[in-house]
Amino acid sequence: MTDDATTALPATAEQLNRHALTALREGRFDEAVCGFRAALALDPRAAPLWHNLAHACRLNADDAGEAAALDRALAIDQRDLLAHVRRAQLLQRCNDESGAFAAWSAVRQLTQNGPPLAPAMADQIAAGLAYFAALEQRLTGRVEQAMGQPDAALDPAEQRRIAAFVDTALGRRRTYTNVCAGLHYPFLPADEFFDRHHFPWFAQLEAEAPAIRRELHALLDDGDSALRPYVRMSEGAPANVWSALDGSLDWGACFLWEYGVANQPVLDKCPRTAAALAAVPGTMLPGRAPNAFFSLLKPHTRIPPHTGVTNTRAIVHLALDIPPDCGFRVGGETRQWVAGQAFAFDDTIEHEAWNHSDQRRAVLILDCWNPHLSDHERAAIARYCAVLDDTMPSALGRI
Repeated sequence: MTDDATTALPATAEQLNRHALTALREGRFDEAVCGFRAALALDPRAAPLWHNLAHACRLNADDAGEAAALDRALAIDQRDLLAHVRRAQLLQRCNDESGAFAAWSAVRQLTQNGPPLAPAMADQIAAGLAYFAALEQRLTGRVEQAMGQPDAALDPAEQRRIAAFVDTALGRRRTYTNVCAGLHYPFLPADEFFDRHHFPWFAQLEAEAPAIRRELHALLDDGDSALRPYVRMSEGAPANVWSALDGSLDWGACFLWEYGVANQPVLDKCPRTAAALAAVPGTMLPGRAPNAFFSLLKPHTRIPPHTGVTNTRAIVHLALDIPPDCGFRVGGETRQWVAGQAFAFDDTIEHEAWNHSDQRRAVLILDCWNPHLSDHERAAIARYCAVLDDTMPSALGRI
């Protein structure tokens, strides 16, 4: 290109782009690169121009130039799918497996549940994701071989965390965070199921499970009027995920304690259960806690995914009547109840339950302090709640 030809180039970014596109179609790749760069000097926020420059660099075998142009396009829009695809293809061509793995992973995330793609783009992405899957399979195999069988010297909590770490690192498990409708206490671990060693009193509670179960059955056989729908939406509330259970005994509850108030008639009918609850080092907050109730889930009923009120507490389930085909998920971990056994979880992490059987499922549910809180922190929370309730009594019933 002569100096005269350079001075004769059109002046606007659009004209420069058209001239460069013509050079590109005619195989004059150096001239196309120069033309796109000149256009970008006039309009550096034009993402399509960066795409054109990247394409020209690609045809001109300039990997560094293509990478730089794609990075500029992504700096304008981090959700630029075409730029992500071209960047992943570039890294794959350059045999940068680690970089290509991360880049195709980003493409996969962008296209999940997205709108339909043009056939040509869909084919390119499918080819890239097939390459990604092969890398993922190879990595997974080597990681699993390196990790080997669980070390017998590890306790169950360590084994569970190691397994969750590997699954998260390999993209097989999502990380969930606390979503609190009420009080959120900072810096507590966002663990889905609390380790059993935090609750040395579980053994005593579980020893009472047969007696608690008998008392529940006697209560139900008497047709106790204390049984009520767990979900009771306010009149006029808009339709939501709870509408199917609103006012229904498909998910029923019989409270022994509710917001720190004893349901004495039910406690009187269930003396062994009352004694077992009295032995639990629970949360004592007037007007707020403890809470304890029999939770009954009818056959073929599902409790939708939801989150709770505060991460200052742990929710305990003591399994009583557990038919097959029941399950409980908290975050990325699913468990089956085992009759007579207890577990504790953080209900501010998304959780759901289901009963796909033809029989009723029954558990005793109670709350206690989050085990990661010190005694001083628990006292501070209690003082705050007391002031809040004294200042704004309408807040009663929410922790």
